[in-house]
Amino acid sequence: MTVVARMLLRRLLLFVPLVLGVILFVFVVMRFAPTDPALAAFEGGSATSEQLEAFREANGLNDPLPVRYVAFVGDLVQGDFGTSLITRQPVLDTIRTALPLTVQLTALGIVIALTVATLLGVTAAVFRDRWPDQLIRLVSLVGVAAPPFWVALLLIQWLAVGRGLFPTGGYVNPSEGLGPWLNSLALPAFSLALPVAAQMTRIIRTSVVEELDKDYVRTARGLGLPPLVVIGRNVLRNALVNPLTVLGLRIGYMLGGAVVIETMFALPGMGQNMIQAVGDGDIAKVQGFVLTIAIGFLVVNLVVDVLYLIANPRLRTAS
Repeated sequence: MTVVARMLLRRLLLFVPLVLGVILFVFVVMRFAPTDPALAAFEGGSATSEQLEAFREANGLNDPLPVRYVAFVGDLVQGDFGTSLITRQPVLDTIRTALPLTVQLTALGIVIALTVATLLGVTAAVFRDRWPDQLIRLVSLVGVAAPPFWVALLLIQWLAVGRGLFPTGGYVNPSEGLGPWLNSLALPAFSLALPVAAQMTRIIRTSVVEELDKDYVRTARGLGLPPLVVIGRNVLRNALVNPLTVLGLRIGYMLGGAVVIETMFALPGMGQNMIQAVGDGDIAKVQGFVLTIAIGFLVVNLVVDVLYLIANPRLRTAS
């Protein structure tokens, strides 16, 4: 078995206990929520103590915690995220409706972040210690310090309210046209992408600078190869391997940041639904949303780890 195959197998074996640990953590934390599911299920709190007790017994709320956990994991294995005790609708139905929008927003944010970071990072590295590099480093420092919600407020004020170039909120399905869809997600995606783009710019700059100082680059330049060919064909291929290790964490950051951004732009994704579920005291929905985002974060990191192992030439040539 090759080195890469062994490392991939190790990652896959670690993935299962990680998922079980996340499920256990979310389950235990939600059990300490101040909201009583029985009281939340009866609007207005008009239920009698007998009705509340009957409700708890019928829904397994009086069972011991280990029994409830085993039943919960068993349901998850079958794809059952539970049923909302307030709306009486399966949580999975809500997730199926909300998750695609959150994925679209995050994916568009990743594309924007990587495009901006690659262009600025390479430019800063090529013009190292000159004014373009200094300017890009200053801009990236400001971007790192700017929280997404603050960026969102500025964009809404300047480009939506002030100039009317974009809507202040709402979502247009891709089936209604690529242009309207991009227009509805442009501001929230950019708000989500800016801090990540700033962080990745600094990482890519450092990685490209290290590659530019290596002997093979000097040899290629000595042979008269154009700078664009050297950077595009050789330097970028090697320099972008290390930033892959950071990308997984940044994607997880964007998934979490989508909760706030979706609320600010009135996007009916996972974030807005989660905030509404918290306000309603709907523990089943909150639990399902948190688990979906957490497991999605683990899956993304697993995929990024696999891409890193495949892209790293040192691992491919190791014996």
